[in-house]
Amino acid sequence: MKNQIIATVAFVTTVTLTTAVQAANPEHLRQLLATKQCQNCDLSGAGLVMADLSGADLSGANLALANLSRANLAGADLRGANLTSASLFGANLNGAKLGGATIAGTDLRNAYLYNIELTNVTFNGANLQGAAGIPSQIATPDEFYALGVAAGEKGNQQQAIDYFNQAIAIKPDYAGAFLARGIARYQLFDRTGAFQDAQIAEKMFKAQNNLNGTQTAQAFIMELKAPQDTKVSAGKPNFMDFVSGVASVLLQFLPF
Repeated sequence: MKNQIIATVAFVTTVTLTTAVQAANPEHLRQLLATKQCQNCDLSGAGLVMADLSGADLSGANLALANLSRANLAGADLRGANLTSASLFGANLNGAKLGGATIAGTDLRNAYLYNIELTNVTFNGANLQGAAGIPSQIATPDEFYALGVAAGEKGNQQQAIDYFNQAIAIKPDYAGAFLARGIARYQLFDRTGAFQDAQIAEKMFKAQNNLNGTQTAQAFIMELKAPQDTKVSAGKPNFMDFVSGVASVLLQFLPF
């Protein structure tokens, strides 16, 4: 399990194609762009970057390997569509209907996923890094945690906090997520929030007999209690050294 989540943090998806890349049916592509009505169309491999497809009916369409990066698919009907290995990087899927869609190896990085309909949908190997509005049923608490660690490592602390919030909402005793959220708050200069999360994490780690987690939380609490202008003497461990390598530290709290 841990290796699987770490692979998620790396966000490197290897897709093996056993057949030649398909090309979209030209007539179907013209129909879509002219009418936004293309049920059961063959749009495999289509280039639809930044296309305005808001409210489009693409139910049952074959969009495997299609490039829909930054396309506007708000309110689009994608029920039963094949989105295998399609790129939806940065796409707007607000309110889109995805019931019964095939989502396998789909690139959903930085996509907007608020209010999407997901009846009978399985996310298999989808890349969700940076996606906003991820419904709780798409990912496990550990996956939200991993997404948060990755976002924090990229310097997007507020997004990291949002992911940790989702992990905690699903798993309220997730000590690692409280600690991670506290560190993200610390990096946003919210020492009060950071201290509260660190205390909760310490209490939970103790209850879970997690010595390493307890000691890490305690080290964080000591840093937060110290005067802000305190100088660390030469040779003494600096908590900021820990923060600089926070991703590797936090990943140890993922389950095996």
